[in-house]
Amino acid sequence: MGHKYRSDDKLAELISDDCKLLQVMSRFGIALGFGDKTVAEVCEKNGVDTNTFIAVCNFVSQGIRPSFDEYNTINVGSLLTYLRNSHSFFLDFKLPSIRRKFVDAVDCSTQNEIGFLILKFFDDYANEIQRHQEYESKHFFSYIEGLLNGKRSSEMSIHHFENNQGHQDHDKQIAQRIADLKNIIIRYSPSSANKDWLNDALMHLFEFEADYETHTLIEDTLFIPVASMLESQVDINDNGAPELAEPKDILSDREKDILVGVVKGQTNKEIADSLFLSVHTVLTHRRNIARKLEIHSPAGLVIYAIVNGIVKMEDIKEIPYN
Repeated sequence: MGHKYRSDDKLAELISDDCKLLQVMSRFGIALGFGDKTVAEVCEKNGVDTNTFIAVCNFVSQGIRPSFDEYNTINVGSLLTYLRNSHSFFLDFKLPSIRRKFVDAVDCSTQNEIGFLILKFFDDYANEIQRHQEYESKHFFSYIEGLLNGKRSSEMSIHHFENNQGHQDHDKQIAQRIADLKNIIIRYSPSSANKDWLNDALMHLFEFEADYETHTLIEDTLFIPVASMLESQVDINDNGAPELAEPKDILSDREKDILVGVVKGQTNKEIADSLFLSVHTVLTHRRNIARKLEIHSPAGLVIYAIVNGIVKMEDIKEIPYN
């Protein structure tokens, strides 16, 4: 196909067009055997939000980020199910499967130093992913589930997850660990290794790396902005009954001017020039806006501005991501 997927496309044609969508389908809980049904028909039968499914398919296969109209229809609960199922796939199936392939291909006993080192590096890599994903599931995902039920704790926030828990540092550590592992395998694998099995294991490792990178991009690009919008609508209620937050005029007029520039995709310099401010002043206002709203992604700020009537939907050409 090579174009943007739609809900009236046949799901079988999507899978034939890009085999990566098999994993997307599986993580939404959809099994094979759906005949010639359309995406919408299959999603309805399986209780999956169609708009969310299409948004993920277009992002995974085509690299297409949703427009604002599409972005605003993504269902947080459906996307959370997708991410939880991704975690299960990585930890319970894919990583153990790759490990078995390396054990079959190379003597990983202590008598074979290189083979032993390969397995050790792989286990370190897998353990790092497991620690991070267990934290996400136990704390972050549980927090989002609470938001979906109208409950918001003062002890956790999306900002806390993104910054205080080293979200970006984790991604860098994971990338470095797998780079080290691939380098050792490619350059220093023992000649006694079964080359076909070892190449197969390495290919699966490359596939996993790409899959995991896409997973983190979905979190950052789709999930966190939508979850930030949800968070802004729920009051902190540690001891009280769930309730939606009333609109709060917590930004100054100048901060709203800055926010309008941000959501329209203007650079800091463009905002500064239009408001006759210094770039330093604009940056200070942006930090204050993020602190007050507890929203740190441009996409989340777009949704906040729309919901609170600061800008109109028709004024947004596309969602800024930087």
